[in-house]
Amino acid sequence: MRRLPRIIALAAAATLAAMPFAQAKDWKKVTIATEGAFMPYNGHDASGKLIGFEIDLANDLCARMKVTCEIVAQDWDGIIPGLNAGKYDAIMAGMSITPKRMEVINFSRSYTQSPTSLAVLSDSKLAALPVSRVSLDDKAATDAAIAALTPMLKGKIVGAQVSTIQADMLKTYFSGVAELRTYKTSEEHDLDLTAGRVDAVLDSSSYLIAAIAKPGGEKMKMVGPLFTGGLLGKGTGVGLRKADTELQAMFDKAIAEAMADGSMKKLAIQWFKTDVTPAN
Repeated sequence: MRRLPRIIALAAAATLAAMPFAQAKDWKKVTIATEGAFMPYNGHDASGKLIGFEIDLANDLCARMKVTCEIVAQDWDGIIPGLNAGKYDAIMAGMSITPKRMEVINFSRSYTQSPTSLAVLSDSKLAALPVSRVSLDDKAATDAAIAALTPMLKGKIVGAQVSTIQADMLKTYFSGVAELRTYKTSEEHDLDLTAGRVDAVLDSSSYLIAAIAKPGGEKMKMVGPLFTGGLLGKGTGVGLRKADTELQAMFDKAIAEAMADGSMKKLAIQWFKTDVTPAN
């Protein structure tokens, strides 16, 4: 539910590369790419095994679709080009459904919905920022929230993971106000925040809640508006090649079933400690 991979320059080439894989097929095996560095969505345990909400959900969905499921780790910034090049069949990596991404890939229906928020050190002056809910689809509310945040962030350093919707939001609304510092993973910007090398970070609230609950995370505090809508997209979904409409329909059906019988909510509470599943 975050994130905007580096797709613009590679989109045309990647789409052409996908053409040999565009034929309809009888799906027996589905290879799913995940980042493996965005807990609690996806990560690795001490032994190197992939774990997280999306890993468990992927296995559940594959069982419902009656396909063999293989989950592979893939660096975030190449994850969409890899899909369109046929390296794997789907992406489950905390990827938000945005208009820009939908230019080059399709998505299943959403399986999580989580706002974007700032996190700061608990003893920072920014820690007093009041929490509110703001939809970027509401221009008046957005303008008011950005106007209130601008003097607070002026001259500050704000971190975000590279090629994400959060980095895109900072560039769109706070360019020339705050210095944007990007990181390969969200965990890296957390380390710089707790070390005092940045003043704030912007990320998915579901990620930040989990990060604050981890050892060392108690120094952090989530503050300010909870942003949704607009360039932040419509929740997190399974990324799929545009030609694979049969697979998209299979994922849509399996996600609907997992929502209806409570399995998805159970996994969400297990990993996020709260229900982040969409309302419908």
